Amino acid sequence: MSLVGKRVAVLVEQQYQEMEVWYPVYRLREAGCVVELVGPEAGKTYASKLGYPAKATLSAADAKADQFAAVVIPGGFAPDYIRRSPALLALVRDAHAQGKPVAAICHGPWVLCSTTALKGRKATCFHSIKDDVTNAGGTYVDQEVCVDGNVITSRTPEDLPAFVVAIIEMIRKG
Repeated sequence: MSLVGKRVAVLVEQQYQEMEVWYPVYRLREAGCVVELVGPEAGKTYASKLGYPAKATLSAADAKADQFAAVVIPGGFAPDYIRRSPALLALVRDAHAQGKPVAAICHGPWVLCSTTALKGRKATCFHSIKDDVTNAGGTYVDQEVCVDGNVITSRTPEDLPAFVVAIIEMIRKG
């Protein structure tokens, strides 16, 4: 299945980890996807941990899971802000419920901890939040990428190549 025209939501909020937003954005665009940066407010610029700007192209309130082939959740400290947004959580919950790929890297699984997406699933993450993953009903595994059902997780920026390959493969399977 071609990825040309497939829409993917990459979530943005302040204090995101630069590589965990931009590497997936560019790789997914290279694969033919239309990538939307989804944040609490459309048109607002969110600064990364180092101040690199990411301008939201779509507000979370206007983003509906059925518009997207997948949702990507970056790490950094952004997940702590993302999980405070009812609209962003609804997007993640709905995408998961619809069986769409929901991919989270590093601290991104914090967002999944605020949903039921991890219950009964294996997942990986940055080691400091493994207790949160376990307390959310997941089974922590230490590997570069973990795919369990429609949930894709990775640990750190070093895992990005395997993380994005897993996202592309799952979108391709449709």
